[in-house]
Amino acid sequence: METVLWLIALTLVGTAVSWVGSTRLEDAGRKLSAHFGLPSVIHGAVVVAVGSSFPELASVLVAAIRYDTFQLGVSAVVGSAVFNILVIPAVSRLGVDEPLAANRALVYKDALFYLLSILALFGTFAVATVYSPVVSGSSVGTLTRELAVVPLALYGLYLYVQYADANDRRVDQVPVDSVARQAGRFVFGLAAILVGVEFLVNAAVGFGDLLGTPDFLWGVTVVAAGTSVPDAIVSARAARVDDSEGSLANVLGSNVFDLLVAVPVGVLVAGSALVDFRVAAPMLGALVAVTVVLFVAIRTGLRLTAREAVLLLACYGLFIGWVALEILGVTGVLPN
Repeated sequence: METVLWLIALTLVGTAVSWVGSTRLEDAGRKLSAHFGLPSVIHGAVVVAVGSSFPELASVLVAAIRYDTFQLGVSAVVGSAVFNILVIPAVSRLGVDEPLAANRALVYKDALFYLLSILALFGTFAVATVYSPVVSGSSVGTLTRELAVVPLALYGLYLYVQYADANDRRVDQVPVDSVARQAGRFVFGLAAILVGVEFLVNAAVGFGDLLGTPDFLWGVTVVAAGTSVPDAIVSARAARVDDSEGSLANVLGSNVFDLLVAVPVGVLVAGSALVDFRVAAPMLGALVAVTVVLFVAIRTGLRLTAREAVLLLACYGLFIGWVALEILGVTGVLPN
């Protein structure tokens, strides 16, 4: 009982510390973006998305380096992406009176590029399994540094597209008193998030050992939800100040960063990593499915209504229910 309470406490503390870091990060990022005159969609898709996605990057690094479990980090990234796609837009919409407005650029550029990111990571895992299996015929493959460069290169293309848009859509600059001070607050936020993620990963590993379940299942739930706190705060605040475009762009930009940067960087730091395609395929498949749901929701009328927000939350409930059934051994889609 004491062990369970300790793990719950670690989870709560880790989430709280990540929240504190995210508030510093979001405020500093907003002021720096205003100082350099970045449009709201660029601010949401790049500046804030990269900053608020640092928990996912940290989870991959901490899991791979400190706990020697790359699978937990990947599951945290996928679980966080599902949370971001379904819960954050829904909560952001339900927290305001009017529907969240979208535009065609957000739907046809950011959303479709995000789907391309999922397919790129899926293909990278497939190549690792086919051409670098641990044992001939095995579903476990070796993800090398050379393969990890592929999704990183695709993220470079994403940054170029966003940079081109920024040049075409300049806005008025709002100077800040001290750029160095805001940069320091941004770095402090990242450091606080790193500490919070350490607690969350520790708790996920502990739950897995205590209950005799694969740690990646706890990564896709406990760690994923905890590391998504910064994204949730950023998007909800953007929606409250009538920045619907920035709110939705942050969700998609964060997920692009998670898939194309967080996972590959973990491989580059560790040198190589093992990936089980039997785990990766259904998880990424679920991610594609929920992304299509969001895509259809925001494309219908180019807005997210309260009814559609409730639908997104219901889909997340189904996802968590499936993961719970996997943990209990009722279903067997994922390997033990």
